[in-house]
Amino acid sequence: MNTSTRTVSIERTERPWGWYENMHEAPGHKVKRIGVHPGQQLSLQKHHQRAEHWVVVIGTAIVTVGDKVLELSPGQHVDIAIGEVHRLANKTSSPVEIMEVQYGSYLGEDDIVRLQDDYGRE
Repeated sequence: MNTSTRTVSIERTERPWGWYENMHEAPGHKVKRIGVHPGQQLSLQKHHQRAEHWVVVIGTAIVTVGDKVLELSPGQHVDIAIGEVHRLANKTSSPVEIMEVQYGSYLGEDDIVRLQDDYGRE
C-alpha cells in the first residue's frame, strides 16, 4: 500500500462575481469549484463545445437553464447541455459554492458566449 502523500496546489482565479478553482483536468473533462459572492451572478451564457453538471455544495443557488429558473440547495444538481443558455446567481447574503463538471471536446475558457453580463464583458 502506498502511504505517501502528495500536496496539490490549487490556484484560485478571481472574477468580479466571485472565484473559481480548477480541481482536476484530463482530456474530455474538467472539475471546478466555483464560489459566488452574495448578490452577484455569472453572465448569462452558453458553450459550443461543452456540457456541464452543477452540484450545489454551500448556500442557495439560483440557476437559470434554458427557460427555467431553479432554486437549488446543497446536494441538488442540474445538467446543462451543450449550447443551452444558463446562469448561476447568488441572491442571498451568504456565500454560494458549486462543483462543476465540464465534459466535451474542448474545455477552454474562451468557449463562453456571453449573452448578458453585469460587468461589461463580451
